[in-house]
Amino acid sequence: MHTSDTAAPIPTGQDGSTPAGQDRPELREIIQEMVDSGFVGVSLRVHDERGEWAAVAGARELGGAEAPPADGHVRIGSNTKTFVATVVLQLVAEGGLGLDDAVDDHLPGFGLDRRITVRMLLQHTSGVFNFTGEYYDDGTFAPGIPATPAGKEWVEGRFKTYRPEELVKLALSKPSRFEPGTGWSYSNTNYVLARLLIEKVTGRSLAEEMRRLILEPLGLSGTLQPTTETDVPAPHAHAYYRYEEDGGTETVDVTRHNPSWISSGGDMISTPRDLHTFISALVGGRLLPAELLTEMITPESRAGYGLGVFVQEAPGGGTVITHNGGMAGHAALMYSTPDGGTTLTAALNYVDDAAMSTGAAFQQALQRLVAEVFGGGRADAAR
Repeated sequence: MHTSDTAAPIPTGQDGSTPAGQDRPELREIIQEMVDSGFVGVSLRVHDERGEWAAVAGARELGGAEAPPADGHVRIGSNTKTFVATVVLQLVAEGGLGLDDAVDDHLPGFGLDRRITVRMLLQHTSGVFNFTGEYYDDGTFAPGIPATPAGKEWVEGRFKTYRPEELVKLALSKPSRFEPGTGWSYSNTNYVLARLLIEKVTGRSLAEEMRRLILEPLGLSGTLQPTTETDVPAPHAHAYYRYEEDGGTETVDVTRHNPSWISSGGDMISTPRDLHTFISALVGGRLLPAELLTEMITPESRAGYGLGVFVQEAPGGGTVITHNGGMAGHAALMYSTPDGGTTLTAALNYVDDAAMSTGAAFQQALQRLVAEVFGGGRADAAR
């Protein structure tokens, strides 16, 4: 894999220079280490009291020499959940839904447990089986749809269309994880149900409601809510998937694929700049009334998950509001202080595989990034 020798800062001054005080070698070092550990490319953006700063490391394409775009489009994976949860809460604010409504009242065709509420979907406390597969506490795995990225089968079927209803029905054919409201388990099915709920209540597609309530008001021109569209708009870095075959490995460019296999569990496309605009507007109170924003960022006790966001302790004290996501060789990071004053957003491209071979390196580098941006330069302590 080609990697650049050093992570390059993005000039942001009018004369093309980096503004005074904005050289952030500690951040450039971390994203370069991410590339050295196996990522193809990283594009990082930080907004804080020192202003706006961005840098890239690595390559746009595997084996290439061109750096990834500074603000390229990327499949944001589970960051989609924060957008979807925001739309649901906006509909609550408009009076079309209640957080404690029984989902079955709005979506009667699935035979959902009557105890499952809208809140439980957004908070992952419904107990509904995850259609992309369930990992149990004893280490066993129950598979979901064949489209889940887990090898050659997904690569060869990556242009297949799945209807959201199919994904939900498959999930509901499996045993629940627990009685509604009695546990916490991350399930993409919750957010496909949220999509169907939005569409049923409004009579419009999720994409239309996303544009009406979030994308157009915030001017998020680089953000899309697809259904079956296969392309990622330019500019973008490339995503890859690797699988084993005949004793060797095959690596395939999977940048183009049909995201209906994950649906609103993770199908959106955005940019680091748009993610910054979104999360800072959200926590800053520009999208939701104060009482619903408070509901959103109040975490349940088991996993620290609010309604579509994780609420985590920040290094050195305080909290960060966050959701990250990865899907088939693309990933996105999104972090903010509760006042929106400091944000970290990023786009990553890598070679995905069933063994999650970049997983450990990713977690370590991520901890260092968060410590550096939100912990007052504590990245060394996170090594």
